[in-house]
Order: sequence, then C-alpha cells, then structure tokens
Amino acid sequence: MRAAVLHEIGQDKLEVLDDFETTGFGPGKVKIRVRATGLCHSDLSAMSGVLPQPGPFVPGHEGAGEILEVGEGVTHVKPGDRVLVCWLPACEQCPACKRGQKQLCLAGFMNAGIPNYKRPSGDVFGFAGTGTFAEETVVDARCAVPIPDDVPFDIAALIGCGVTTGLGAAINTADVAAGSSVAVIGCGGVGISAIQGAKLKGAAEIVAVDPVESRREAALKFGATKAISPEELDDAKQNVTGGEGFDYVFEVVGKSATARKAYETTRRGGSLIVVGAGALDDYLQFNMFELFFDEKKILPSMYGGGDVLTSYERAIALWRAGRIDLEGLITHRVPLSEINEAIEQMRTGVALRTCIEI
Repeated sequence: MRAAVLHEIGQDKLEVLDDFETTGFGPGKVKIRVRATGLCHSDLSAMSGVLPQPGPFVPGHEGAGEILEVGEGVTHVKPGDRVLVCWLPACEQCPACKRGQKQLCLAGFMNAGIPNYKRPSGDVFGFAGTGTFAEETVVDARCAVPIPDDVPFDIAALIGCGVTTGLGAAINTADVAAGSSVAVIGCGGVGISAIQGAKLKGAAEIVAVDPVESRREAALKFGATKAISPEELDDAKQNVTGGEGFDYVFEVVGKSATARKAYETTRRGGSLIVVGAGALDDYLQFNMFELFFDEKKILPSMYGGGDVLTSYERAIALWRAGRIDLEGLITHRVPLSEINEAIEQMRTGVALRTCIEI
C-alpha cells in the first residue's frame, strides 16, 4: 500500500512510497481504508519537531474512510461502515473521563508510541497514533467513529480535528457571550472555525487577524466583521473596543509572542483562549501583578474543550442546517502524490484546509 513518510524529524518534504504494510491489527483494533484526510498545521509542527513525535512517521490525523476489518471484541462498527478518525479517543475509565473532561484523556497518546506501519527497512509510526496520509491504517477501535451516509468523507475528515477544535474553542471553552467582542489571531482552518463558532454564539464584533490577505478575505466570508493584519491589531483594539480590549481573544498560532500579544489585547476581566499547539521550549511570561490586577482568564482549549463525540454530532447538525460552512474551508484538493505541494501551500498560508484524496 502507499503512504507518505517523513524519514527524519526536521525534514520538510515527505516521500510517497508503495512498500508499506499496516501492523498491530488484533483484538480491539480496526483497519480503515482512508478515503480523505485533511492537512493540518499540527502535521507540519510534528515534521519540524515542534510537537513531539517519534520517527520515521506517516503524518495525518484528520481522516475519514471505510472499515475494512474489525478485531475481536469490536461491536460498534463492522466492515463497510463509514467512519471518521478520532485521534484522541476517550477511555471512559480514567479520572479525566469520569470528571467529564474527556478531551484530557491520555489513553489515546499511549498508541502514539506503537508503530502503525512497517516497511522493508523497519517500523514506521503514525502521527498521533493514526497516520492518515496512507491508503490504510490500523487504529484502536475507539478511534473509529461512525458517520451518517450523507456526510462526505472530506467533510467528516475536517470534523475529525480542525472544525471540532475551532468550534469547540468558541462554544465550549470560551462560551462566547452574545453581543460580545472577539478577536481571532490566526485564520487557517481552525481559526476560521473559531470565527464561525463565535458567530453562532452571537458575538457582535469578530475581528480576524492574519498576515495573509487571502485568509483575511476568507474570514470575512465566514462571519468576521473586520479582517486586519497583525500590525493593525492595536488600532483595531482602539477603534472596536475604545481601547479597553476584546472580551475574547483566540490565539490560534501556537507561539508565545502571539499569545502575549493576545493577552495584551484582551480587556481586563476578559478571556484569552489558547488554541494553537506550541513547542515545549517556547515559554509565555507574565508578571504576578498583572495576573492579579487585570483578572484576565487564560483558557487553554484542547481539542475544542469538550466531549468530542458530542462535538462531532453538533458539527454535523449545524452543517446540515446550513449554520456553518464546511465545504468552503476546503480550498485545495490534491492526490497523495502531490502532498509536498500541499505542504508548501500551507506553509505560505495560501490554503485554509487542503483535502488529500486517497
């Protein structure tokens, strides 16, 4: 079977090879024929080493396809079922799950250290325990979430990560108040989804902040009331909020410098929502006086900050009702053989979300 592999962390290109085999199939596992997968910035971060990931590895964690085989004990899906890939499944047994914080369950990360594939040269991991830049993948059965027949594979793939993360940040984590002011820094697929979530919640002002003009233009189509470059953020704070700062600021870049600017752009008593996945050695600094005196809330949002299965269902319902636009998020479609061109488009900010059709 074919898959795209990064041989060493730090390389900027993938190699598409046809000598892969899946490994690890057995009780509690499923084999999935991947039909569509999204290219997420987290894949690039894992390639560069910003996010920890053993190599060599097959990127991809935002996928959808059909069940080929099910292992012993798997009853919720059968061969032929259409599913999306959940890269962070809940075990339902750990303290986090029992508290209702299933997005903090660590069980899924246990799979990240087990190879998903093998080649004649040795074992290959799948990113986040999945690795969807491949024709097939074997994952824990809890990673396979059934989807209705009317949900296309490309839409389901987006719901599997980017849409759920962005919508959830606005709806679950921030619980944006109607009539409030919002700024979203970083307007790729996740940031645009946060904008749509803020619009759904009734935000009066939604300012999209991104250095790429095409993304700013797209943000206006998805619900932003104003779209600006990062250099214009201070002026927007003054013009939109009278200098007080925004009620909610979403950081969807994953860098300390951006998060610090987001904090400074948040009003006293407002909320900074950290959505971007950053590096282990990138530190964000505050002084103790400002933390006390300004009473700004710092709200990290992991995978949308809620139960992902409920979030998937909500996204599908909103999409069916025409309340959110998911088709418009997919600005590029490429076959697996053109994955490196898609990566370059994401690095330059040209693409919101690229669908790799497999």
